[in-house]
Amino acid sequence: MKQRRAVVSVVGKDQVGIIAKVTTILSENQVNILDISQTILQDFFTMMMIVDVSTIENLDALQSKFDQISNELDLKINVQLDEIFKAMHRV
Repeated sequence: MKQRRAVVSVVGKDQVGIIAKVTTILSENQVNILDISQTILQDFFTMMMIVDVSTIENLDALQSKFDQISNELDLKINVQLDEIFKAMHRV
């Protein structure tokens, strides 16, 4: 099976539990984290992850789960296939 990758981005006010909740959703859905970068700029938390979504047929279901914690923690969480992410951010 060919690997299918996606980019997960998380932005919002820093608070306890962000990484735990995001990675729990990934783990529960058998999504492996391939690379991760996170930083805190003053009070703002940002995280980008490259994940393997080969076992996920529909990213909308995964996004829906992220939307639940986005609302709960007042974050912006997006997941999109890496080829779409690259096309949208091409200079």
